[in-house]
Amino acid sequence: MTRLLTIVLIISLFTSGCHLKKDALGTEKNPIKFHLVPAVDAKVLADNAKVLEEYLEKNTPYKFAITIPQSFVAVVEAFGTKRADVAAINTYGYYLAHKQYGVEARLTVIRYGVATYQSQFLARADSKIKSLKDLAGKKVAFVDPASTSGYLLPLKTLQDLKIEPKDTVFAMKHDSVVTMIYQRQVDAGATYYSPPQNGHIEDARRLVKTQYPDVEQKVKIIELSEPIPNDPIVFRKDMPEEMKEKIVDTLLQFAATPEGLKAIDLMLGATNFKKSTDGDYDTVREMLKTLAPPDGK
Repeated sequence: MTRLLTIVLIISLFTSGCHLKKDALGTEKNPIKFHLVPAVDAKVLADNAKVLEEYLEKNTPYKFAITIPQSFVAVVEAFGTKRADVAAINTYGYYLAHKQYGVEARLTVIRYGVATYQSQFLARADSKIKSLKDLAGKKVAFVDPASTSGYLLPLKTLQDLKIEPKDTVFAMKHDSVVTMIYQRQVDAGATYYSPPQNGHIEDARRLVKTQYPDVEQKVKIIELSEPIPNDPIVFRKDMPEEMKEKIVDTLLQFAATPEGLKAIDLMLGATNFKKSTDGDYDTVREMLKTLAPPDGK
């Protein structure tokens, strides 16, 4: 009886071990987990994520599951538990994920031919604020404590010039900062900047043009920050190198198609990608070491 029980236990353990063995990454039962940070309307992200997923599965030998977590912090944490393999993430999220889990930057977003971006300081055109020094003693709106373009980069700019606003508020979104300035709730604010294209503004003011068609005339740019690299596409460090390279090449091909260009524009505000490395973000890392808060967006 004892011998029979031992045999049953051995068989049970062996069978359990077989069931616990994980399927190979990129298969139907263990798809590559690709995360998108929720930076735009959820439906827009979901619709275009489907286009991306279909293209990746058609042009690689892998299966994918593209998801949209609630925040970039959730994406960073997912890399720590191997619930994320690839992500289109903001610069600060990459900084955290690289620092904590060795996540690698392999692509950088290109916007209208430019691989870097800047912050912009905005104020009402009819205000007395004409330069950054005029922000001393004023009420200034930022995006949130961990937004690189909406707080950390402009904060560094102000600190370097020893300019101290009287009061600061966090609007949590770039368009909300613009709205607060337009409605005179604050004296000035900081958001992301993108250069105009074909005579049309592409910076954060464009986000509210439907509500405020005259925003370009009413809210003016005071000054720009120094440029830093655009947001990256990142990969889990211990993914197979061949898999990383195949996905990188396929994403570059996707961006070169009409449907791909439309999708990455709507999802990421991007017009292309370029290959990159962690070294391309060293200057950003140095800045964030001194400025970055423990968490945020």
